Amino acid sequence: MSLLTVGTVAFDTIETPFGRAERVIGGACTYISWSASYFTNDIHLVSIVGDDFPDSELKRLVERGVNLEGLKIIQGGKSFFWEGRYHNNMNSRDTLVTDLNVLADFDPILPEKAKSCKYVMLGNLTPAIQRSVLDQLDGTQKLIALDTMNFWMDIAMDELKEVISRIDLLTINDEEARQLSGEHSLVNAAKVIHQMGPEYLVIKKGEHGALLFCDEDIFYAPALPLAQVFDPTGAGDTFAGGLMGYLAKTDDTSMENMKRAIIAGSAMASYCVEDFSLNRLQNLSMPEINGRLERFKKLMHFDLI
Repeated sequence: MSLLTVGTVAFDTIETPFGRAERVIGGACTYISWSASYFTNDIHLVSIVGDDFPDSELKRLVERGVNLEGLKIIQGGKSFFWEGRYHNNMNSRDTLVTDLNVLADFDPILPEKAKSCKYVMLGNLTPAIQRSVLDQLDGTQKLIALDTMNFWMDIAMDELKEVISRIDLLTINDEEARQLSGEHSLVNAAKVIHQMGPEYLVIKKGEHGALLFCDEDIFYAPALPLAQVFDPTGAGDTFAGGLMGYLAKTDDTSMENMKRAIIAGSAMASYCVEDFSLNRLQNLSMPEINGRLERFKKLMHFDLI
């Protein structure tokens, strides 16, 4: 099944305790698309870049089955740029530079084929942009997912809640879940957020995995223990890409299959953090991915005596 992803395609400069990467490829749409491409080759990307974005990187996306008809390239413009420095614990970071550049005027117009995509992943953008995308869909979607952040909760909570009421799956981290719901307990937070509209809620907890909520059902997906984490940038978007790519591949939105999709997303995120930028994601094979999925299976399996 087809997958639509809307978000950023960008440059990042990243510094971690293990090194520094200057003006590497980043952006939510980029990570989502690369991750999803290992499960489906019918991906429609909607974003905006300047003419400084490398044609070679766009070509690689096309080769992975990503339709770039919805990518607007602004001649003479500069692509979105973000620079950040991670602390020693790799769980917190400082944003040093955020240059919106062409993203400041992003008004996504969906190509006709994109309007009928059955699976939709709305990356972290303003609620107004996310609502605009929802308004352009043809209504035949099987599952619409959305990512957001505390910044939009601070400045546009009412708009955000209106958008959340129209989607099926919300992915946020634990702090954002508490802010959105007003509840400290994540179980109670999930109940409040379900009442806002989404059938499914994924609460990401970084190196501690993710929680999936659907009504009274709860599933916990651990993060794979890794010997080394070089760069957490894009891990959340890679997780979303793996999750949505798996759903598009299997075309099954049941709770049981959603659990498998969460593990697929976790497996892809575990690769993302092993190197800077897309370096790991761009050089994977399906046998590698299947092997890592087996590691998750062993990690989670036990028998009751």
